[in-house]
Amino acid sequence: MAGNEKVLSQIVKRALSGEGAHAKTETVFEGVDWNTAASRPPSAPHSIYQLLKHMSYWQNWVLQWLDGKDPAIPKHAASSWAPQIGPANANEWKQAVSDFHEDLKKLEMLAGTVDLLGRMGRTSRLRMLHTIASHNSYHAGQVVALRQLLGKWPPPAGGLTW
Repeated sequence: MAGNEKVLSQIVKRALSGEGAHAKTETVFEGVDWNTAASRPPSAPHSIYQLLKHMSYWQNWVLQWLDGKDPAIPKHAASSWAPQIGPANANEWKQAVSDFHEDLKKLEMLAGTVDLLGRMGRTSRLRMLHTIASHNSYHAGQVVALRQLLGKWPPPAGGLTW
C-alpha cells in the first residue's frame, strides 16, 4: 500500500470508529438492555433498536457492494428501517448488536486492504467507505441523544459526557 493510500486508509478507519470525533461507534450500544433499546421518548422518530437495525442495514449493503455484488437500493427510505420498535427479547438484541459490530470490523478491515481509489462503476471505494462512516456517525449521535434522554448515558466503560 502506497504512502498516500495508507494515510487515506487510516483516515477512513478513524471515521468508521468515530475516534477523535465522538463516542466510539462500537460502544454507543454498550450497556443498553433490550427494553431500553425499544424505548422511544415522545417526539423521537426512532428507537435505539431501530437506529441500530438501520445502521446495520446500510453497513451490510456497503459490504455487499464492496464484495462486487449489486445490492438493490430500496425504493423508499422506510425500507431500510425496522418496522418493529424493539427486539422481541434480550437474545435478539444481543445478536443485533453483535451483527453490527462484526460488520463494522469488516468495514474497518477492508479500509486497510482494498484499493481505496479504485472505482466500482461511478463510485470509488473510498467514497463509499466515507459515506457509510458519515452515515454511522450521524446515527451514532442520535443514539447518544436518545440514551441521554433515557438517562442511560454514558456507557459502562465511559464516554463523552460534555
